[in-house]
This record gives sequence, C-alpha cells and structure tokens, in this order.
Amino acid sequence: MSTLQGTTYEGALLAAGLRFGIVCSRFNEFFVSKLLEGARDCIRRHGGDEDAVEVAWVPGSFEIPLVAKRLAASGRYDAVLALGVVIQGATAHAQYINAEVSKGLAQVAMQYGVPVIYGVVTTESIEQAIERSGTKAGNRGADAARSAIEMANLLKQLPKPT
Repeated sequence: MSTLQGTTYEGALLAAGLRFGIVCSRFNEFFVSKLLEGARDCIRRHGGDEDAVEVAWVPGSFEIPLVAKRLAASGRYDAVLALGVVIQGATAHAQYINAEVSKGLAQVAMQYGVPVIYGVVTTESIEQAIERSGTKAGNRGADAARSAIEMANLLKQLPKPT
C-alpha cells in the first residue's frame, strides 16, 4: 500500500524581517494598552524589530476595520492586527459592534490578501476583560501577534495567486 506525499505548508514563529501594522481602539484603552504591550512583547520575543511595528489608534472598535483596510492596502505590512475590548452592557450594542468588526476585518483580509488578525476581546464583564488582557487567561494581544507572525510566514511560502 502506498501513500501519497505532498507538500505541507506551515508558518514559522519567526518575526525577524516582518512588518506589522496594529490598529488599537482607544475605547477601553486601559485594557487595550495591555493587549498592545502583549503584542509588542510577543513580536520582540520572536525576533521582530520594534521599528517594524506601527500603531494607529482609533476612537472605538467599530472604527478598526476602516483603518485596518488602509494599512492592508498600503502594501507596507506583512500582517495587520486589530486590538480592542468590547464589554457587554445591558443592551445588545456590543453584539452589533462585535459582528461588524469581525465581518469588516475578514473582508479586508480577503480583499488584500494580507493576514488581518482579530485581537478584539469580547467579554461579558470587566473581570473577564482583566483576565484576557494579561492576567490568568493570558494576553489576547500576544495571541494575536503569534497568529500574525505565523500567518505572515505561511503566506510567504504559498504559491502566489494568478
């Protein structure tokens, strides 16, 4: 019995030589700044250059996709990260924001062929936001940076579209 062997593509966790654009929401900035610190630290720990990271601040998470689109369209970045924190309140407002941000970021990635990483923390409470921005549940900014590094390296290996 024979098996077929093909090519397997995997992205390495090596940030050296990669450029990153990060879009951060100023709303809930206390938490978002922790996510940004986590992302920067992750990129640095994986060999990235701090000068290869550029950050744009927007008023809230809803504005993230527009700026992510501008960064992706520039061709300057190997990956774009979106960092924000949306905490559920008494109304459905957070659900609408989360849905539109995730759809918008997916559209940007598909349109420009650049990894656009969803690092928007969506929680039901302030306590959950604290946990996800650097305490017992880890740092979702660092998680987003790891995904960005891996995806940027993976796309460099894949055949170019025709």
